[in-house]
Formats: sequence, C-alpha cells, structure tokens
Amino acid sequence: MKNIALHKIHENLGAKMVPFAGYNMPVSYEGVTAEHLTVRNGVGVFDVSHMGEFLVSGDNALALIQKVTSNDASKLAIGDAQYSCFPNTENGIVDDLICYRIKENTYLLVVNASNIEKDWNWISKYNEEFGAELRDLSEDYSLLAIQGPKAVEAMQSLSSLDLAAIPFYKFKVGDFAGIENVIISATGYTGSGGFEIYCKNSEVEQIWNKVFEAGAEYGIKPIGLAARDTLRLEMGYCLYGNDIDDTTSPIEAGLSWITKFTKDFVNADALAKQKEQKPTKRLVAFELNDRGIPRQGYDIVDGNGNVIGNVTSGTMSPSLSKGIGLGYVPTQFAKSGTEINIQVRKKAIPATIVKLPFYKN
Repeated sequence: MKNIALHKIHENLGAKMVPFAGYNMPVSYEGVTAEHLTVRNGVGVFDVSHMGEFLVSGDNALALIQKVTSNDASKLAIGDAQYSCFPNTENGIVDDLICYRIKENTYLLVVNASNIEKDWNWISKYNEEFGAELRDLSEDYSLLAIQGPKAVEAMQSLSSLDLAAIPFYKFKVGDFAGIENVIISATGYTGSGGFEIYCKNSEVEQIWNKVFEAGAEYGIKPIGLAARDTLRLEMGYCLYGNDIDDTTSPIEAGLSWITKFTKDFVNADALAKQKEQKPTKRLVAFELNDRGIPRQGYDIVDGNGNVIGNVTSGTMSPSLSKGIGLGYVPTQFAKSGTEINIQVRKKAIPATIVKLPFYKN
C-alpha cells in the first residue's frame, strides 16, 4: 500500500484509513452524513491525491488524445477542461478522465487511481503511431478538492486570482496559499461547486494548512471518500468500476454527450452503430418508494419477480433521506416513471425510474 503525502495529517485528524486503489486513503472522519451535508451546505476538503496525472505534449499531443478519447479535444482552448473516456475495442470503457489543455501543445489527463497502470499502457500502445511526449506525474503530484457553496468565498484570500470568475470546467494557473504555479480548476465530483487544486507533493502540506486557516470561519472540514461517493451519486455521476467498466459502452451509460463522432477514435464505428441502432440496455437512475437501502450488486426485478438487471451504485441519500441508485436495465424499462423493484435481501422494494440528478440545488 502506498501512502499519499498527507497520510500522517489524516491519521492525526482521526481519519478512518482504508486501502483504496493501492493507497491508504481517508474514507471518513466524523461520519458520512455529517461530512456529506458539510459539502452540500458549506465547504469541505477531500484529499484525492491517489488520482493519476499524465502530461501529454509535443506536436502530436492532440492527435494522440483525439485517437484514444471519445470527446473532441480539438474544441479545448488553453484553460479549458473536458470530461471524456477511453473507449476500448470491445464496446467498453478503459477509464473515464478529465483532459486539461495547459499550453498550445500540452495537455494534462487526470485518470482514476485504480487504472493508472492500465491507462498508461493503453495510451502508450497508441502513442507508438504518434510519438507524443508522455510523462506520468502521478507519484509527484497531490490533488485537493475544495468543494461546497462557500468554497469560493472561503478560499479567495489565498489567491490573487478572482476565483469567482473561473467558470465551471475552466482552470487558471496561478498563486494559491503562498505557492506559485498551482492549477486551480473549477471542477469536482460533488455537484456543489468549488475547486480542485493540483500541486507538487512538497507543496501540499502548506496548502492544506492555509486552506484550513482561511476556511475556519466558514466551518471548513476534512471530508473522506465515503461522502465523495454519496455526493457524486446524488448527482448521478458515473464511478468507474461500478457504473462503467470494460464491459459497458458510453452509449449504454448515458455518456453519448462525451462521445463525438465528428472525429476518428478507438472503436468509433462500432459505437456509432450502437447509438444508431439503440443499445439493448441502459444505465438508469431510480428512487426507492419504501424504506430500504439499495447496494451495489442487488438484483433489479420486474413486477413478476424476474431479474432484469442489477444495481451498480446505491445508497441512502443524505440530502433526500431516501434510497437512491443506478443500474442497468433492458431499454424497455429505462423510461422515466417506469416502476421496478429492488431485491433487498428477501424483500422486493418498489422503486421508480427517475431523471438525473437526484439532488437538485
């Protein structure tokens, strides 16, 4: 197990540390519900330094990215970020990622911690054709997600940049917490606004301490990965390994909006055909109509008790106080308002297909 740079700080804060994607990570501090509501109503900080960062540069950097990702990176201006995925050749997804355009021919790809080696090998294989310069920065960089409606106000004193002027999915490189050349990105996986801060491992402790000094009057708290999961699920954001994986296509997962057939990319023809012919299954969102908590792997059943799918993510929503989840069902069951049942132990609990997000700010 690897330790992130702030491992000792999290231990001293009383974090419950668990193995996650090869790292010891803080999963909770005071409890999921309290941490979740801190982010929804105020401001909290996640240490997500286990994420992977690849720098892609050179004359053919864009050509390589266009080949291996589903979204159209040619649309990115310097200072833009873009959600995308790496399609595989079997109608599945290698990983989902965020692509940042740092300079004219320089891009940063941020990938999931559990897939760093897999993604690196995948990109490297295709780069044999393009010859872009690839650097794996994952071991050298830390990532803090400062999230919540009070994040901008709480952090403004730490930067000379106007944080409120950075639009969603844009970023600036500038000073933050006394450190120069920090990436301040208006992204995050909570749906409650805020920033993600990319810095070197040697800089992250100073930034962490200053963030908590500046945020003290706003009730800032450290937040663990468990609350990150409930927050992203309330927004209906996919989690790799749960809702998307090597066997699920971006079309099935409702990610057609990041799958642009205006360019050639890995498996584009097959995915275009699937979109045209309509997939046989779709990822849907559901809310339980009675008490119960849906969990990953639970069966989804029809009115006659036939298994029609399975839950990929599920929880008791701290914001809505009801069971919510995502799962794949045959397309005929995917329409909003459709009644299904979730098999929770021996009981089939009625549920309704709903439109995302679950949590509407």
